[in-house]
Amino acid sequence: MRTGKVRDLYSNDSNEILLVASDRVSAYDWVMPTTIPGKGAVLTQLSLFWFELLADIVPNHIISTDVPDIVSDRAIIVQPLEMFAVECVARGYLTGSGWSEYQNNGAVCGQPLPAGLLDGSKLPTTMFTPATKAEIGDHDINIDFETAAKIIGADDAQALKELTITLYETAANFASSRGIILADTKFEFGRSASGEIVLGDEALTPDSSRFWELSTWAPGGAQASYDKQFLRDYLISSGWDRNSPPPELPAEIVEKTARRYKEAFFHLTGSVF
Repeated sequence: MRTGKVRDLYSNDSNEILLVASDRVSAYDWVMPTTIPGKGAVLTQLSLFWFELLADIVPNHIISTDVPDIVSDRAIIVQPLEMFAVECVARGYLTGSGWSEYQNNGAVCGQPLPAGLLDGSKLPTTMFTPATKAEIGDHDINIDFETAAKIIGADDAQALKELTITLYETAANFASSRGIILADTKFEFGRSASGEIVLGDEALTPDSSRFWELSTWAPGGAQASYDKQFLRDYLISSGWDRNSPPPELPAEIVEKTARRYKEAFFHLTGSVF
């Protein structure tokens, strides 16, 4: 067994992995001491939706959804992958750490941007902004393309960049048709035993993406969202320093966070979770 920030992995004699999404939630690279009921199931089912929608672009790691009843909604059986040591982030809008970087130097991950953009502005083109992978308690660090190429090799870095942008733009167009802006998202890729690049982990969930309400989008501040930005905002207002273990979450924050995850699922899939 191996435990990640929000997932537990179990392997069997056939070299397959049972990937179980827990109800744990992370923010600012910390795992919260309070869980979000139903979150693991929402993430798993939404990832399955996206994996199917994007299967023509890149293969994914799923072998089967035939899992033990005790984890029936929150688990999948996947193939083992040699994961690339970078997180592949696509940004279509300026926000989060990208907005912070832009305020400091007018660029994101070494890529200059036009002057005068606001928090929430649509970017001129989709940006590929890789990041290092952090251990639990450490912080992901945004890096430029050249640094990513040094970590994983130039050819693989270029291939992941192209895949990331294509996946993002395909998903963003679909989300827009459902009244949702996909502001940014993170993908993780690995190499299969046959040498193929495969999409792993999760895909386009409220944990790994920013989903905004299209009808109310207005650059210049916070956007109405269906993701864990609500949780991040609470943590900032709570006075937590983000360098020490996080506080327990109040029941109201837990309930409202869970509601946002389910609303994201509904708006994107058309089904009530």
